[in-house]
Amino acid sequence: MPDSFFHPVSGFELPRFAGVPTFMRLPLVDLDHPRLKDVRIGLIGAPWDGGTTNRPGPRHGPRQLRDMSTMIRAQNGATGVRPFELVNCADLGDVGPNPASVDDSLKRMTDFYDKVVAAGIVPLSAGGDHLCSLPILRALAKDRPLGMIHFDSHTDLYKSYFGGMLYTHGTPFRRAVEEGLLDPKRVVQIGIRGTAYDNEDRDFAASVGIRVIPIEEFHARGPEDVMTEAREIVGLGETYVSYDIDFVDPAFAPGTGTPEVGGPNSFQALQVARLLDGVNIVGADLVEVSPPFDATGGTAFLGVSIMFELLCNMAVSLTSGR
Repeated sequence: MPDSFFHPVSGFELPRFAGVPTFMRLPLVDLDHPRLKDVRIGLIGAPWDGGTTNRPGPRHGPRQLRDMSTMIRAQNGATGVRPFELVNCADLGDVGPNPASVDDSLKRMTDFYDKVVAAGIVPLSAGGDHLCSLPILRALAKDRPLGMIHFDSHTDLYKSYFGGMLYTHGTPFRRAVEEGLLDPKRVVQIGIRGTAYDNEDRDFAASVGIRVIPIEEFHARGPEDVMTEAREIVGLGETYVSYDIDFVDPAFAPGTGTPEVGGPNSFQALQVARLLDGVNIVGADLVEVSPPFDATGGTAFLGVSIMFELLCNMAVSLTSGR
């Protein structure tokens, strides 16, 4: 049973606009904190967008996501899950990137998550651009490949950009498969759409056995049927969940760097995360929230609402022995 130290501050005790914002008003427990050993799920900021190739801004995502997360309450209104009463959760602070170096930032992030993994903590991360997922996977999947459920409008499976740049937000999962961090036959990508440069990413997916569910199929079948297949693909094995906010239609989530029209609405965005029930989640991220493109903060609020759905499933998974 989690102790009271790890309970979030209630809006009945301190107004939501007051106090220092942490993820979901949880205690801040950095990697040197004496209570680190008691944390089971750690919420982490990855304020870095060094892999962005067009519109920058996701480096500012974690700060706005924290601010908007003060609106998150203790109970899931749809499922009744109270995650903070199931497991000890804490805000572990931010990874400190090097904005002048992609290579150094990747190493810094992996080093940070190595310590998180060594402490036995399951990470729930807020990006940052999608390249952030690669160093997280390098820490989580050192000993064995993971499955992955990936919500996005892009596959992020390209070989390279600009004639040989291997590390961009369009390449992380190509690298992850090549490095043996992901088992491609246990990877499903949901919501893929938009114009394309060519078929290179889709051809790679087909060649290694990654299941790509384009948005047309998602809308034709509906979230429940699609997520039933997704759960079957990853099975009971250890699975990473990566959620790019541009999975959602830009009418509902304009604050992102590479929006694509025709996506799910905000309810469906929450629904697919809720339908991860039963998945053995060993880590998850929510990436590509870019505050400069949404001054109202609506995209960030949707982002942290999705993170709460992920957190609920992670807490249930940890306490059910899956």
